Amino acid sequence: MRELYPASSFSRTGTGSGVSSLPENAAAFFSGPPKEPEQEELPWFALTVKHQHERAIEAALQYKGFAAFAPMYRSRRQWSDRTKEIELPLFSGYVFCRFAHETKARVLNTPAIARVVDFGGIPAAIPAAEIEAIRAIVNSQLPVRPWPQLRPGDRVRVERGPLRGIEGTLVREKDALQLIVSVELLQRAVAVQVDATSVVPLVSRWLPGA
Repeated sequence: MRELYPASSFSRTGTGSGVSSLPENAAAFFSGPPKEPEQEELPWFALTVKHQHERAIEAALQYKGFAAFAPMYRSRRQWSDRTKEIELPLFSGYVFCRFAHETKARVLNTPAIARVVDFGGIPAAIPAAEIEAIRAIVNSQLPVRPWPQLRPGDRVRVERGPLRGIEGTLVREKDALQLIVSVELLQRAVAVQVDATSVVPLVSRWLPGA
């Protein structure tokens, strides 16, 4: 049988044991080409995407070999004749993706992706711990839904209840949230207690650069 390596390519060990060693370049022969960085070592970024395309873009990025995540939740919707449970994105208009700087163009040439969320033109990395926390919540099978990140001083609009459509400024008084509505001409205002689940911010604070 023909030998894979000629006998001349083997060298004896210095111990005189008679055990042969492989050529110096043999390790490279077996290990193959240099490997790309492991996905776990790459940073997460948020991509702004076309409305209602979150799932499709997640699949497209995964097909290209990227780690992509479009967290979803189940919501009941009431129509005049029926109630239906549907799947909706937890972060509407966003998909999370792990990629290296040199592969950014491959990510952005995916249809329906607009841009990478950035600070001053530099892509803003998201801590892996935050993504893993969201993944754990989604996988828990517990009830989950989007929650506006409201802060005292935000301008908000009431979305549900008898005050629906009213806009004002949100403030916190002790353990309650108050909606402040002003009459500018009189330079007077009134406060009414509201539930955080009934109001939405007028300016989105979901993600940096949004």
